[in-house]
Amino acid sequence: MFLGFVVVFVLSLGVDEIFHLLGVYPPWSEPMPDPGQNALALGYRLIIQVLGGWVMARYAPYSPVGHAIAGGLLGLVLSTAAAIALIPKNLGPAWYPIALAVSSVPTSWLGGVLFARKQSQS
Repeated sequence: MFLGFVVVFVLSLGVDEIFHLLGVYPPWSEPMPDPGQNALALGYRLIIQVLGGWVMARYAPYSPVGHAIAGGLLGLVLSTAAAIALIPKNLGPAWYPIALAVSSVPTSWLGGVLFARKQSQS
């Protein structure tokens, strides 16, 4: 499960950094209130979360989809804590961290199901 979190963390921050360097996003030290920028971030993070669920399922010792769901639940807890801490700071729209938290379980589950489906076809 840890590897899935590493994948999500590294890829999310990596893509963020690329968009900051390209000037699509403001510098790291500034808030990002633009809903379009946050929608872009949410879009690629959803894809990355699915990939994280796939990685969790791929390297699970048993019950691949179950491990992906467990990873999603842990992501839900961590994302909820982050949302609670960050929303009052007005760094961007409140819906963004809430959407990340709410999407944690379904995206991880989808990654697990995609892995399981590929395995059953082999």
